Amino acid sequence: GASCTICRDGAEVVEKFRTVAPGEYDAILMDVQMPLMDGGEATRQIRALPDPALVKIPILAMTANAFEEDRKSALEYGMNGFLSKPINIEELIAALSSLLAG
Repeated sequence: GASCTICRDGAEVVEKFRTVAPGEYDAILMDVQMPLMDGGEATRQIRALPDPALVKIPILAMTANAFEEDRKSALEYGMNGFLSKPINIEELIAALSSLLAG
Protein backbone atom coordinates (compact mmCIF):
# COMPACT_ATOMS: atom_id res chain seq x y z
CA GLY A 1 0.00 0.00 0.00
CA ALA A 2 3.00 2.32 -0.04
CA SER A 3 3.93 4.63 -2.88
CA CYS A 4 7.16 6.45 -3.57
CA THR A 5 8.78 9.21 -5.54
CA ILE A 6 12.19 8.45 -7.03
CA CYS A 7 14.83 11.17 -7.32
CA ARG A 8 18.06 10.91 -9.32
CA ASP A 9 20.31 12.68 -6.84
CA GLY A 10 20.44 14.56 -3.55
CA ALA A 11 19.84 17.95 -5.16
CA GLU A 12 16.57 16.68 -6.66
CA VAL A 13 15.50 15.27 -3.28
CA VAL A 14 16.05 18.65 -1.61
CA GLU A 15 14.32 20.60 -4.37
CA LYS A 16 11.30 18.28 -4.43
CA PHE A 17 11.00 18.25 -0.67
CA ARG A 18 11.30 22.04 -0.44
CA THR A 19 8.04 22.40 -2.38
CA VAL A 20 5.84 19.72 -0.78
CA ALA A 21 3.06 20.26 1.71
CA PRO A 22 3.79 18.98 5.22
CA GLY A 23 2.50 15.43 5.54
CA GLU A 24 2.70 14.68 1.82
CA TYR A 25 5.53 12.22 2.54
CA ASP A 26 5.86 10.02 5.61
CA ALA A 27 9.60 9.30 5.32
CA ILE A 28 12.64 9.62 3.08
CA LEU A 29 14.77 6.63 2.10
CA MET A 30 18.07 8.44 1.47
CA ASP A 31 20.87 6.81 -0.48
CA VAL A 32 24.10 8.06 1.08
CA GLN A 33 26.15 8.03 -2.13
CA MET A 34 24.48 9.99 -4.92
CA PRO A 35 25.77 12.24 -7.69
CA LEU A 36 25.66 16.07 -7.51
CA MET A 37 24.79 16.08 -3.81
CA ASP A 38 25.27 13.13 -1.48
CA GLY A 39 22.68 11.97 1.02
CA GLY A 40 24.45 13.59 3.96
CA GLU A 41 24.37 17.06 2.42
CA ALA A 42 20.80 16.55 1.22
CA THR A 43 19.80 15.63 4.78
CA ARG A 44 21.56 18.70 6.20
CA GLN A 45 19.69 20.94 3.76
CA ILE A 46 16.33 19.31 4.56
CA ARG A 47 17.00 19.73 8.30
CA ALA A 48 17.75 23.43 7.68
CA LEU A 49 14.43 24.17 5.92
CA PRO A 50 12.35 26.93 7.53
CA ASP A 51 9.17 24.82 7.87
CA PRO A 52 9.35 22.85 11.16
CA ALA A 53 6.84 20.27 9.89
CA LEU A 54 9.12 19.40 6.96
CA VAL A 55 12.28 19.37 9.07
CA LYS A 56 10.94 16.56 11.28
CA ILE A 57 10.43 13.96 8.51
CA PRO A 58 12.15 10.66 9.31
CA ILE A 59 15.14 10.03 7.04
CA LEU A 60 16.52 6.51 6.73
CA ALA A 61 20.08 6.18 5.40
CA MET A 62 20.65 3.43 2.86
CA THR A 63 24.22 2.56 1.93
CA ALA A 64 26.55 -0.24 0.91
CA ASN A 65 28.95 0.98 3.63
CA ALA A 66 28.05 -1.03 6.72
CA PHE A 67 30.78 0.07 9.14
CA GLU A 68 29.97 1.62 12.51
CA GLU A 69 31.57 4.92 11.45
CA ASP A 70 29.15 5.06 8.50
CA ARG A 71 26.22 4.59 10.88
CA LYS A 72 27.57 7.36 13.14
CA SER A 73 28.08 9.70 10.18
CA ALA A 74 24.50 9.15 9.01
CA LEU A 75 23.17 10.04 12.44
CA GLU A 76 25.44 13.10 12.63
CA TYR A 77 24.01 14.32 9.30
CA GLY A 78 20.57 14.22 10.92
CA MET A 79 19.29 10.92 9.60
CA ASN A 80 17.08 8.92 11.95
CA GLY A 81 18.12 5.40 11.01
CA PHE A 82 20.53 3.34 8.93
CA LEU A 83 20.22 0.28 6.69
CA SER A 84 23.06 -1.34 4.78
CA LYS A 85 22.63 -2.70 1.26
CA PRO A 86 21.56 -5.06 -0.02
CA ILE A 87 18.32 -4.12 1.70
CA ASN A 88 16.48 -6.83 3.58
CA ILE A 89 12.75 -6.11 3.18
CA GLU A 90 11.90 -7.25 6.71
CA GLU A 91 14.55 -4.90 8.14
CA LEU A 92 13.24 -2.06 5.97
CA ILE A 93 9.67 -2.61 7.14
CA ALA A 94 10.81 -2.82 10.78
CA ALA A 95 12.90 0.35 10.48
CA LEU A 96 10.08 2.31 8.82
CA SER A 97 7.52 1.03 11.32
CA SER A 98 9.76 2.12 14.19
CA LEU A 99 10.43 5.56 12.68
CA LEU A 100 6.80 6.21 11.85
CA ALA A 101 5.50 5.00 15.23
CA GLY A 102 7.63 7.37 17.24
